[in-house]
Amino acid sequence: MMSEAKRLHPAAIIFRIITIARQSIFGLLPIILLASNDGFFSYLLFGGVFLLLLLIGYSILSWMRFTYRVEEDQLRIEQGVLIRKKRTISKHRIQSIDLSQNVIHRIFGLTKVQIETAGSDRTVDAALSAVTFVDGKLLHDELKQKTKVAETIEEETTTDSHPDKAYPSRKISFPKLFIAGSTSGSFGVILGLFAFALSEAESFIPDTIYQETTNWLISQAIQTIVILGLLVFIGIWLIGILGTVIKYGNFTITRYEEELYITRGLLEKKQTTIPLKRIQAVGIKESVIRQPLGFAAVFVEIAGGEVDKQEGTQTLLFPLMRRSKVQGFLQEIVPEYQDLPESFTALPKRALPYYLVRASWILLLAIIAVAIFLTEWVWIPIVLLVFSAILGVLRHQTNGFHLTDSLLTIQMRQFSKETIMLKHKRIQAFEKTQHIIHRKQELATMKGSILNNFFGRHYKLSDLEQKHVDQIADWYSLREKQGSD
Repeated sequence: MMSEAKRLHPAAIIFRIITIARQSIFGLLPIILLASNDGFFSYLLFGGVFLLLLLIGYSILSWMRFTYRVEEDQLRIEQGVLIRKKRTISKHRIQSIDLSQNVIHRIFGLTKVQIETAGSDRTVDAALSAVTFVDGKLLHDELKQKTKVAETIEEETTTDSHPDKAYPSRKISFPKLFIAGSTSGSFGVILGLFAFALSEAESFIPDTIYQETTNWLISQAIQTIVILGLLVFIGIWLIGILGTVIKYGNFTITRYEEELYITRGLLEKKQTTIPLKRIQAVGIKESVIRQPLGFAAVFVEIAGGEVDKQEGTQTLLFPLMRRSKVQGFLQEIVPEYQDLPESFTALPKRALPYYLVRASWILLLAIIAVAIFLTEWVWIPIVLLVFSAILGVLRHQTNGFHLTDSLLTIQMRQFSKETIMLKHKRIQAFEKTQHIIHRKQELATMKGSILNNFFGRHYKLSDLEQKHVDQIADWYSLREKQGSD
């Protein structure tokens, strides 16, 4: 039992120092550059040392003044150096307890405990930055009040598993991780960061070295420049693959009675719990690169929880699998959403002009402006207009819906193709809109909304047959006649 007040592991001091330094570096960077250019380096060095000592002292005091304990079905946390804060979290409000380990955690045999509660009030959630893995698991078990999960890291004993029942589980293979990294679209992000870093590095490179390098590049044959560019391209592509492998290495998802349990990560090991009652929608995403290859990713939208800055509000259930295998995955891991339709009610042909206009109107204005002021470059927006028109046609052909007694499935495209499965009882609001031309053409637009963290999530299908939108509206309004999911 953990009824006695306990402190975090001393390594928490290191984490606090790193966190504060990381948050402050961008604000201090202009001052550092200005002071170094003006010859005040000695003053800058003295100030830096003083701030570092102050930061270390504050971090030690914060660690000493932080305690936690479990008492009377509640987690009690006391913290604060000058102002004491006492936080109490009832275990009955706790939705999930996630454990994660970065490199420093794994060196010291520690884990971070992230506690997420019901609702969107982030002030009542808690994070213990560094506790021993044994204490982290003990805290998890006391607060969750259930049998310990089976899939954890090597320190767990066999008594923590489920010997009497085999739970469905899926694990991603290394070849699939390689394909996921190759087709993830992170290449563009890394290329942008590389270009930005290159432009900023110019100010730090001595003029003589910069000039000599530029002259050398200009003097080289075109074949050499092409080869260098190709090597840079391959290097950035491999970095994207490596990032995916590190982030999703050993990805495993297991289905228990009331929750999904996900472990992932090579350097930073994360263990995430998703209560089934918090799942608001299940989606299948096929990017422009992955769709022709027959691959897709499966994700869920959940109510509340911590938002991943890279993934947004969506939580991946599986990074990559064959599109033909998704049905079997849903049947095994989330059977509540196993009714994945094979066909959808398509949009009418008279809706196509709307999609073409939405995809192309900005480029049409750009063509007019360029034709007036930069006639010789007018071919660029014309080429882009062709691609936009093709995208508009693809959106029209992709968008559609499928309706059953308890499930609304929407298929749509911006650039990637997404299939969203919405349970009737999870839809918080439904909206039908029409403008005057829609009414004459008997078209309408529908929007369904679900809970998702702080702002909600809205799924919109434009220019459907009016009778189909009315059909969905009737299905949604008859809540009392729907069976439970």
